[in-house]
Amino acid sequence: MLQNIRDNSQGWIAKTIIGVIVALLALTGIDAIFTGTSNAQNAADVNGDKISSNELSQAVEMQRRQLLQQLGKNFDASMLDEKLLREAALKGLIERTLLLQSAQDANFSFSDAALDQVILQTPEFAVDGKFDANRFDQVIRQLGFNRMQFRQMLKQEMLIGQMRAGLAASSFVTDAEVTEFARIERQTRDFATMTIKADDAAVTLSDDDVKAYYEAQKSQFMSPEQVVLSYVELSKDSFFDQVKLDDKDLQDAYQAEIANLAEQRNAAHILVEVNDDTSDAEAKAKIEAVQKRLQAGEDFAALAKEVSQDPGSANEGGELGYAGTGVYDPAFEKSLYALKEGEVSAPVRSEFGWHLIKLLGVQSPTIPSFDSLKDKLVHDLKSQQVERRFVEVSKQLEDSAFEASDLAQPAEELGLKVQTTEAFGREGGAEGITANRQVLQAAFSPEILEDGRNSSVIELDPNTVVVVHLKEHKKSQQLTLEQVADSIRVQLAHVRATDAAKAQGDELIAAMTEGKTPVEQAGEGGWKVVEAATRNQEGVEPVVVQSVFRMPKPADSNKPNYAGVSLDNGDYVVIRLNGVASPSEPLTAEEKAAYARFLGSRAGQEDFAAFRKQLEAKADIERF
Repeated sequence: MLQNIRDNSQGWIAKTIIGVIVALLALTGIDAIFTGTSNAQNAADVNGDKISSNELSQAVEMQRRQLLQQLGKNFDASMLDEKLLREAALKGLIERTLLLQSAQDANFSFSDAALDQVILQTPEFAVDGKFDANRFDQVIRQLGFNRMQFRQMLKQEMLIGQMRAGLAASSFVTDAEVTEFARIERQTRDFATMTIKADDAAVTLSDDDVKAYYEAQKSQFMSPEQVVLSYVELSKDSFFDQVKLDDKDLQDAYQAEIANLAEQRNAAHILVEVNDDTSDAEAKAKIEAVQKRLQAGEDFAALAKEVSQDPGSANEGGELGYAGTGVYDPAFEKSLYALKEGEVSAPVRSEFGWHLIKLLGVQSPTIPSFDSLKDKLVHDLKSQQVERRFVEVSKQLEDSAFEASDLAQPAEELGLKVQTTEAFGREGGAEGITANRQVLQAAFSPEILEDGRNSSVIELDPNTVVVVHLKEHKKSQQLTLEQVADSIRVQLAHVRATDAAKAQGDELIAAMTEGKTPVEQAGEGGWKVVEAATRNQEGVEPVVVQSVFRMPKPADSNKPNYAGVSLDNGDYVVIRLNGVASPSEPLTAEEKAAYARFLGSRAGQEDFAAFRKQLEAKADIERF
């Protein structure tokens, strides 16, 4: 337990910074906030701030993509319930809006300089330990952002993170709470168990028993409702061979590809901030004094460590790493790109303060040959054309299926084959389209089941869509006693064996509690003794350990307490609690600190959760 506490309570600041980039995106679908909403119907109104339906749809799609990435390519996308995704996305957008409103009302702020440092020091954007602008662009493009959008999102998330950290840091626990929690957590218990087996084979059932059970539970014994579907399938892969490319297309794509390659520059800087304690004139005077020291021959890196107020780079001699355009403050970037390698700029004013900038190095892009990129260019161009063609044909399939009474006409028009599924019920089949949740929802919808219409286009995965039609409907029917008698015997025998084991165990517990300990039932040979058991005791069923630690401490060392618990297999375990021991050794300073961190972290999480609930309770929220 103590190790778990250590693992769960350390490094939360670092995890928060990286988690902003990864976890929060998956939870809230926040790329949607940058989509224009002027012409979109609203999904919700949060204290006057609108969440559009378009934002919600994009948030759902963001969640779906990221969940699929996390769960792996073999995960069935149909298992993602659309309604639950939508509800979770809207909840996340509402919660995020409330938290951002609260952070802004409380005047939390996060400077662009600090934002630059978060980006530059994020491992996901680094190559060989250094920030890489191309890697940065690649990652944020995969998340659906351009640079401006990502910075805006990240800045807002850091504001929320500041508020979260502030609330968490304000939580505290007393030494008495830590000591008491540790005493309970480190407690050990001496106990013994006796297992009474549930013996299904020992149960004798008559035909009347089986019949009575059948009559009492008759509604359980119905044949499953099943359907057989006909369907047509449209695959994106089938279009690749139809796409033809000429040399001009490839050459144009090659020129566009290499045009995106940009020079990167490795900068170092010394920053004197302009803030409430330092005026613009004072900061400028300080940076000019540093400039004179440089001109006198002092080392730039040493001065950066001594003077610079940028905590992210000062210890690195002011070095920021390689980056392309669009990363730094415009004034900073303009001055950086005017320098030659090894030169130091004149004092530069940005919105953060005054800088001296040194150009440490320049990386000119390596231009790959056409031949080295040809396969990639062919794939990319074909993919683009296939995507457009796939969308067009999917729309044609949708329109044709809507107008037709079955699938014969759409199949003929688009050159598709009408296929047939095996019979399956509402729980779905084991594989193929019958295991797809959206297909199941369509198959048993009134439009298909009752009206006999074709379904709309259903996406099985990003590369495949289908349209389904009802071919056969097998309604649920009552099964006869003869059909289910064998399964009833098995089920009823287990139920009675389980009940008998529990009854025998409860009888034994009652007898021992009264001081009667039948030798033939509770002899020492029947007990399995466990001494000094912890809450994570190995070799004992977890449900038994939980029951042991719920039992009250025996009032008398010579009079144990008794309890019982049923196992999943029907066996009944009688528990004899012999004693409870508290740790005799005092907590070490390290253990006490670990428990305090754990309890403080838990209290902080609870406080933040309560704060979110309070925001929601007080807010004017309308869902449309």
